[in-house]
Amino acid sequence: MADKLKFALAIALLAAGVVGFYLLAEQALIIRILAVLVGVAAAAALAWYTEPGQRFFVFAQEAALEARKVVWPTRKETLQMTGAVFAFVVVMAIFLWVTDKSLEWALYDLILGWKKS
Repeated sequence: MADKLKFALAIALLAAGVVGFYLLAEQALIIRILAVLVGVAAAAALAWYTEPGQRFFVFAQEAALEARKVVWPTRKETLQMTGAVFAFVVVMAIFLWVTDKSLEWALYDLILGWKKS
């Protein structure tokens, strides 16, 4: 039960930071941003002491570790894949345009007999 209360208070602190941003509309932008950051920091600090908060922080650390293991494509591979996708899109656009015009010609000129002027 204590974890639920702490977590609810953490959410309230987070909301207070966001509300503070709007209540300080007359103040400088840096003060408004600091209000949000203080709310986020206080909420994170309080959430750290809850069991779900501990699980979340462990999950975040593991996710960051897994992200470091990703093998990102090189610039050359990225440009080649982008070029292939672009070429496919152009070919598909031409195919769909030809299909559309062929069906239009068949429907309007051959079947219905409506000649465009």
